[in-house]
Amino acid sequence: MYRVTHYTSEDRMSDLVSEHYVVLQIMSRFGLSLGFGEKTIGEVCADHRVDAATFLAVVNLLLGNEHPATTANDVSVATLTQYLKNAHRYFLDFRLPSIRRKLIEAIDCSLSDVSFAIMRYYDEYVAEVQRHMAYEEQTVFPYVDSLLEGRPQSDYSIDIFRSLHDKVADHLKELKQIILKYYPTQSSDELNDVLFDIFTCEQELTAHNRVEDELFIPSIEALAARVEIAPKAEAETEALSARERQIIVCVVKGLTNKEIADELCISTHTVITHRRNIASKLQIHSAAGLTIYAIVNKLVELSEIKETISRE
Repeated sequence: MYRVTHYTSEDRMSDLVSEHYVVLQIMSRFGLSLGFGEKTIGEVCADHRVDAATFLAVVNLLLGNEHPATTANDVSVATLTQYLKNAHRYFLDFRLPSIRRKLIEAIDCSLSDVSFAIMRYYDEYVAEVQRHMAYEEQTVFPYVDSLLEGRPQSDYSIDIFRSLHDKVADHLKELKQIILKYYPTQSSDELNDVLFDIFTCEQELTAHNRVEDELFIPSIEALAARVEIAPKAEAETEALSARERQIIVCVVKGLTNKEIADELCISTHTVITHRRNIASKLQIHSAAGLTIYAIVNKLVELSEIKETISRE
C-alpha cells in the first residue's frame, strides 16, 4: 500500500523504489545507480554527490504525496538543471526515437494515406520538441550557469522562458486520439504497444513540465534575486566615501553627532552633512536601518552592536 505522507532522507531507497517503480526513471536522471542495499535516500544521494533535498522535492512532487511546501531556496539549482538536461537526453535520444520505430512497425505507410499522415504528424511533433529543448539548452541553461557563477544578465530573465514555455505533451495527446479514433485497421499487439508508449510518454512529458513550472522556474527566480542584490549592495558600499563609512559605524555604535565630530576631528555641521548624504545615497534614514546595512556589508561585527547595547 502506498504511503500518503512525504518521503524524507531517512527513508530507505529500496522502500521508495518498491512502492513506486516510476522512481527508477527519476533516479537515472539524477545519476543514481542501483545496488544501494539498505541505505537511506540521504545516504544514496550522498554517495553520488546529489543534493538529497532536490531529489526528494522532485520525487514528492511527481508522486503527488502530501509534503511540506518546498521553497525555491531549498532546491539546488545546479542539481535540478542537470536533472533537466538528463531528461532532455532521455526524450530526444531514447524515448521519442523508440516510439517512432514502433510506429513504423505497427502501421504500413505504403498501404494507407492515414498511416503516412500519422508518421508525418509524429515527425513534425518530434521536431517541435527538439526546438523547445534546444532553446533551453542554448539559452536558458547558459543563463542559469551565469547566475550560478554570480554574473547577473540584463538581457534575459526567467520570465521570458515562462512566457514561451510550451506544453510539449499537448500534441502527443492529439496524436494518440487520432490513432485511437481514425486509424483504419484491426487491433494489433504492435499498435496497442506503441499506443501504450505514447500514453506513457505523454505522462512523462507532463511530469517534466511540472518540474520546470513548480520547481525550476521559482528556484531560478530566487537565485536571480540573490545574484542581482549582491552587486547592488556592493555598489552602494563603494559609492560611500571612507568618511561616510566611518560615520555609519559611529552611528551604529550609538554616538551622537557631537561625539562623532569629536571622534573624527570634524565639525558637527560636517557630520550632519555627511549623514544627509548617506541617507540620500542609501535611502536609509534610521539608526536601526543603518545598523542592518552595516552588518550586512560587514562595516561592523554583530558583537560590537551587542556590546554597545549592553553598555546602554
